[in-house]
Amino acid sequence: MFDFLKSKNLEKNKKDETFIEIACLLIHASKIDENYTENEKNIIKKTLIKLGCLENDVENLIIKAIEIENSSNQILDFTRKLKEVEKDKKISIVEALWEIIYSDKKSDMYEDNLMRRLTGLLYLDPKIVGDIKEKVKKEKI
Repeated sequence: MFDFLKSKNLEKNKKDETFIEIACLLIHASKIDENYTENEKNIIKKTLIKLGCLENDVENLIIKAIEIENSSNQILDFTRKLKEVEKDKKISIVEALWEIIYSDKKSDMYEDNLMRRLTGLLYLDPKIVGDIKEKVKKEKI
């Protein structure tokens, strides 16, 4: 019985770690233009919930993610586990990243560079990422 509880806790911790990595990545994108807005925070919360994070856990995960993101200087730290996430979840993450980037109605060279690097790090087709960009851009602008 206790082994079952241990495996449940390990599974939850692994999921939490993945959600924290996603949150770190989204926070990093939010802060790259030095303007971390309430709208961007809401996009992050909405995305985490959409990906399966429990609504009650979101605030604490974001607090942990902010701490981790503040102490890290590499996006590699935020993409290690995400390489193994299902493709549809990666696409949801990319869509959220573009929503964050275009939340201020524009994209700068640092944000574009971030997305080019993430495309490779997450093993995504650049065409798919570009299509998502265009879709979000049309919706936001």
